Amino acid sequence: MDCVQPTAHFKVPASSCNEAKTANVLDRSFSKETPLEAIITDLTYVRVGKHWHYICLILDLFNREIIGYSCGKKKDAALVKAAFARIVYPLTNVTLFHTDRGKEFDNQTIEEILSAFDITRSLSKKGCPYDNAVVESTYKSVKVEFIHQSQFETLEDLQRELFDYVHWWNYLRLHGTLGYETPMVYRHQRSAKHALDNELGCDTGGEAA
Repeated sequence: MDCVQPTAHFKVPASSCNEAKTANVLDRSFSKETPLEAIITDLTYVRVGKHWHYICLILDLFNREIIGYSCGKKKDAALVKAAFARIVYPLTNVTLFHTDRGKEFDNQTIEEILSAFDITRSLSKKGCPYDNAVVESTYKSVKVEFIHQSQFETLEDLQRELFDYVHWWNYLRLHGTLGYETPMVYRHQRSAKHALDNELGCDTGGEAA
């Protein structure tokens, strides 16, 4: 008789909720007209060898691009800070940062980042995953397309393959919410249109004067 291998199940660690009175400024407004108008994040877990590790993704609601990412052994503020550190766009252009009420987002490290770049914080209502629905949907895709398709023996394996997956997500994966364009194509097309509109606006203004 064949031996059945046991399946590892993730046990959600007990954690307290962020009870801050910060409002849900985003208010489920998931469609944005300009880059970095609102960025969102959360964490998920992944099996590495015989231990659980975590992935943090930061998305731009403008084009669903993963602009920051990190992975590590602990679900903490350091993981979120590492994801911020990978963002190549000016953080001074970020208007709003939205998360759920996880304690990893409730600490001095995150507050210092937001304060330094004058970024407004937004928090989901307690126990309401729909307030961060885009991240929830993204992680479902990440689990199907990436986590469940791979086996990671070391953190280095995860880091290397996560880099490749993020590149695929941003440059090759078609997104229904973007009219089946990739995040980067969507960004470049909208930027080009914005620049053209500004140029035509200036020309029109010149003629009128």
